[in-house]
Amino acid sequence: MKKILVIQTAFLGDVVLATAIIEKLRQQESTSQIDFLVRKGNETLLAAHPIIHKLYVWDKQQHKYANLFGILKQIRAEKYDIVINLQRFFTTGLLTTFANAGKTIGFENNPLSIFFSERHKHEVDKNKHEVERNQSLIAAFTGEKFAMPRLYPTPAQWEKTKQYKTKPYICIAPTSVWFTKQYPADGWVSFINALPTGLNIYLLGANNDLVICEQIAQKSNKIVQVLCGKLNLLESAALMADAMMNY
Repeated sequence: MKKILVIQTAFLGDVVLATAIIEKLRQQESTSQIDFLVRKGNETLLAAHPIIHKLYVWDKQQHKYANLFGILKQIRAEKYDIVINLQRFFTTGLLTTFANAGKTIGFENNPLSIFFSERHKHEVDKNKHEVERNQSLIAAFTGEKFAMPRLYPTPAQWEKTKQYKTKPYICIAPTSVWFTKQYPADGWVSFINALPTGLNIYLLGANNDLVICEQIAQKSNKIVQVLCGKLNLLESAALMADAMMNY
């Protein structure tokens, strides 16, 4: 049995996209132990994931480097056959370089990639999706055809969202960790006002998104339900799964 570690300590969307590499690994390495490293705050996204054997959680906010070296110690003890680094930052390069693994794989623009066993180009100018770029790291032993991202809400999480699925609906997540990635609130209001009647409209986000989402709901001419902080990440995914559209 091989032991494989995937590293992705960026934000929520990057972790969702990285789940595709887990699916691809399982297709080709069905007997392997697949572990995953995320930043603190994203761990609930992969809770009870049926493929992931062990989930490492790196707290970057408090005692960042002490926690980093604590995780490195755990990784070294596991003696992984393969470590796959999906990021291009020094700290994850450090984890990869000193992981005590049989093979280390990552993108060549990681500052420490010179020490990896395999380095690959991160091609952003050839119409490739990030899912494809990630899986190019393992194409040599899994093939070129890429798998799709997938999340695994529990039966209880699916059940919790049934109450919101009584009629056709859409979901909108109008905020972002990065302000520069946020569509202006007034733009969302204009969008909602242009929607056909008869749809349930749900605004999704965390507790700290509540103020903006309530402002959007109050300014719109439709009935909008704000679910910020009421659903966790996998519950939100379960709701979005049956939506007519997600924005």
